[in-house]
Amino acid sequence: MKKKYILPTALLTLAISSCTDLDVNVKSFYTEYPDSEIAIEAKTSDVYYAFAGPLNRRYNELVTFSSDEAMGVSFDGDYLDSGNNSHPSLHNSLANDACIGWYGDLSGGITKCNQVIIELGGDEASPIAIAPVRAARAFYHFILMDCFGDIPILERTPEENESVERSSRADVARWIESELLAIRDDMTTEISAATYGKPTRWMVNALLAKLYINWNVYTKDVTSSDWSATAANEKLNDCIAACDDIIRSDLFNLSDDYKAKFLYNNGSHIKDFIYAMDYDCVTRTGMNYARFRTWRRGQNDGSGGAGFYTVAMSNSVGGNIAMTEEFANLFCLEGDRRNDCVVGGDLYQIDATTAEKTGNRNMYQGQAVNLSKSIALKILYDKDGNPYPIGPAYEDLNTGATITGWTQGWRSIKFAAYVTEYNQYSRNQSNDVPIFRYADILLTKCEAILRGGSATNGDTPQSLFNQIRTYVHAPLINSNPTLDELLDERGREFFDENWRRNDLIRFGEYERDWGFKNIVNPAAKTKLTNRIFPIPQGILDTNTNWNQNEGY
Repeated sequence: MKKKYILPTALLTLAISSCTDLDVNVKSFYTEYPDSEIAIEAKTSDVYYAFAGPLNRRYNELVTFSSDEAMGVSFDGDYLDSGNNSHPSLHNSLANDACIGWYGDLSGGITKCNQVIIELGGDEASPIAIAPVRAARAFYHFILMDCFGDIPILERTPEENESVERSSRADVARWIESELLAIRDDMTTEISAATYGKPTRWMVNALLAKLYINWNVYTKDVTSSDWSATAANEKLNDCIAACDDIIRSDLFNLSDDYKAKFLYNNGSHIKDFIYAMDYDCVTRTGMNYARFRTWRRGQNDGSGGAGFYTVAMSNSVGGNIAMTEEFANLFCLEGDRRNDCVVGGDLYQIDATTAEKTGNRNMYQGQAVNLSKSIALKILYDKDGNPYPIGPAYEDLNTGATITGWTQGWRSIKFAAYVTEYNQYSRNQSNDVPIFRYADILLTKCEAILRGGSATNGDTPQSLFNQIRTYVHAPLINSNPTLDELLDERGREFFDENWRRNDLIRFGEYERDWGFKNIVNPAAKTKLTNRIFPIPQGILDTNTNWNQNEGY
């Protein structure tokens, strides 16, 4: 468990005792918010975590299931969750799905940012004081725009009963760019425990790089059949410049072991993390990726003894996030450390502290557990006893509530649980989730050059690509990668980090075949409006002047 920072007893006593005298002259109160660093920190510290709730589950479900990484299976109704898991897996999302409903968390975060900017002085505020708040606000707009397309640009808190209008996705993208460029030079360049999890100059550059590499997605009609993943991108050199600013800083590197940097004790010491959501099983709770990626009966051996891990899990697991066969096939490079974050086939227990694989078989009720790479759905029969062909009747993605059904699909242990914490703190984990990493900057620059940007600083797509291969101990390449090879590499490097859907759309691969998506829901093959999700019904009910996104 990460170190907790607790108010010293003497200061706590002073704080309590100082509140007992209520007969105080009102003139002694501040009429303006103090402008000291401590006061500004106290005022702004809460605005950076509006994404913590969505990221720890529902947003993760939405973008993971809608990509080729995994599908949301169910077990004879168990974990069907009203279709919440199967709908995005089949590109058939509904406005009432639970995984769609986090929109208000980020719009609320934007409102909080606007309130803090006002309290810090509004137009008269110190640019340095409000720059990180504006960065957080721009980031929240980016996530909403990426998922939902047209959204409001909220630079201020709307008046009561004021009608809020949505702006075009292209206008939102341009506004985000202008915001980030306006504040970049006012952002801190410090990288330390004090700035960890908060916006910095490097976070701004990483967000700019992500915006620029997706410029054709955001500023053109990505739902049109005329849209092309290989069209010229006017922002490629800007993307490379943003990447270079991070690279030149010499503050980040790839020295961390791939697997170790995602464990429960990660944090500000990880040199690859540019911007991360810092979770803690006590003080910032809710992170529970391992719960849904551990096979359904993996908490013990069926009799209370150890199961998936070398220590039995006292809290149950979900097991509904099953890796697709197509994605599992990516983990095939000899010596690749990333392979150690995926388990399949004959299943061996995972060390409950280090998450390394052991030589002990995972058993369940006396049977050795095997995770199948391919996923087989439970066959349905008509009234005459004839099996239905795999198609729309299988929309629940039901694999059955037996050991065979529970063990369909390989599993990710990238964000493995520290079982001691998992048991003690109701499934909560302390694994921080990176949002922007240095490795992403290198592969983004690689991609920008491949797509036609100007190479800088002696870097080539091959040299940038091989920096990744070198640190994960995978085979090097002997020429520049193709875009298809780069997409595969991004899959290996960033799985479970919530970028795969974004990548597939940008590369023009979002409609390709994987899992049961195009079989159970044939419309997914051609329905391009699926590249943007429906606006949550609750948001539409509040903003009655809005129309639902096309196709929903």
